[in-house]
Amino acid sequence: MTEFQRFAIYHAPREPGLAKAGAQWLGWDAMTGSACTHPALDALPRPLAELTETPRKYGFHATIKAPFALATGVTRDDLTAVLMDLAQALPPVDLAGLEVAALGDFLALRPTGDVTALQAMAGRVVEALEPFRTPLTPEQIAKRNPDKLNTRQRDFLARFGYPYVFEHYQMHMTLSGALSEPDLTALLPIAQTYFMPHLTRPYPIGDICLFGEARSCRFHLIHRYALSG
Repeated sequence: MTEFQRFAIYHAPREPGLAKAGAQWLGWDAMTGSACTHPALDALPRPLAELTETPRKYGFHATIKAPFALATGVTRDDLTAVLMDLAQALPPVDLAGLEVAALGDFLALRPTGDVTALQAMAGRVVEALEPFRTPLTPEQIAKRNPDKLNTRQRDFLARFGYPYVFEHYQMHMTLSGALSEPDLTALLPIAQTYFMPHLTRPYPIGDICLFGEARSCRFHLIHRYALSG
């Protein structure tokens, strides 16, 4: 069994076309645990390997419960048991669709339409798994730049190890690192054209995924848990 230093709960596309497109875009396939060849794309402002270096290690995903180390006395079996029970209690979510858009200074696939049900599902996951998480150290909290967060987000960071939860949760599948304005402007239409054939409407979220961070610091898909509530 692979040893993992941290775990995370993500959404990872089940549809093969989108999953493969995302893995190749980033250069890392978390499902197979292997590197991918980037697609050959015209008019890139810089090599895609450079543009996607920051998100590559996480794989193609949307965060639900941010990466965390297991609390003292908690085992991986404990975590998988609660995920099985949780998935059986949570209903699937249908989003209106996904679109490639800017989120601050990076690109991401983001949901369109009403996200109320999505936020509710993600919030239940965050709360249910909180007892299994080792709290962040002051140094780890400082890396999140709490001075740039509002009061509510700083509270979430302290309580849940991640500032963007509940009403502040913004689902996104990261497609780049931080970009300059010229690079962002140049890459946006390229990413939109590349992903468009794989974006279904509606877009279903039928499971939650357990990911693990290996000693290599790359994340791997461990298991999917079907939402059946």
